[in-house]
Amino acid sequence: MAVAHKSVISFGLVAIPIAMYTATQDNDIHFNQLHKEDNSRIRYKKTCAHCGKEIGPGDIVKGYEYDKDHYVVVTDEEIEKIKTEKEKSIQILHFAQLNQISPVYYDKTYQIIPQPGGEKAFELLRRALMDEQKIAIGKAVFGTRDTLMAMIPREDGMLISTMFYEDEVKALPKSYNRPQVAEQELKMAQALIDTMDTPFQPSEYHDEYQVKLKELIEKKIGGQEIVAAKEEKEGGNVIDLMEALKASLDQNKDKAAPKGRKNSKKEKGA
Repeated sequence: MAVAHKSVISFGLVAIPIAMYTATQDNDIHFNQLHKEDNSRIRYKKTCAHCGKEIGPGDIVKGYEYDKDHYVVVTDEEIEKIKTEKEKSIQILHFAQLNQISPVYYDKTYQIIPQPGGEKAFELLRRALMDEQKIAIGKAVFGTRDTLMAMIPREDGMLISTMFYEDEVKALPKSYNRPQVAEQELKMAQALIDTMDTPFQPSEYHDEYQVKLKELIEKKIGGQEIVAAKEEKEGGNVIDLMEALKASLDQNKDKAAPKGRKNSKKEKGA
């Protein structure tokens, strides 16, 4: 797996060299745009707005528009020159509780691995964060951004999640018309939650629609006709909230009953 970034975690006088690896990947099916008449690929060419000439990667430079149609050109070398060594490393600013941060602030996630010479300090930081149930908040300049990030300890290592700044997060509606909830309704909802309470196992979840999409493509390649999917039968249109909760609760109890009986037999046998 290719390294996405190499950096150094700094806190106090401790410096830990690390490598960052992307923790997620895009498994979606992607379509190309084709010309409807002959199924040929649609190509996008970069051209100069002034002379109309087609431009290659080597002919392109970065420019900032400081006034209408007036640009100042900035090179990658000049961008690197203004970075200090401190800005190139990940500076830990402070420590915080994980549940203090709204998920809306998280962006991309990376796995971080210590580089030779940094293993002991890395493990010390990970263990200390795990024991204190805290995460580290830090900053580093990646590209042209002063990137905010959270370092999250795990049993098998550490993750870094880059974060949005407050002014990058849209203002979310903070209030809505809250109707009164009856105690009986609340207890019924809590009971329903209890019947569906199981540990999160990532391996149990799959993009089922992507599987259907792959099947569609394979059928098209094989010249088969595509027919509409059959609608799954659902329960009756229950309008009353208590009726809906009770029906859902009964449904989940029925699903859980065989498993419960099987478990109880094992316990008696043990």
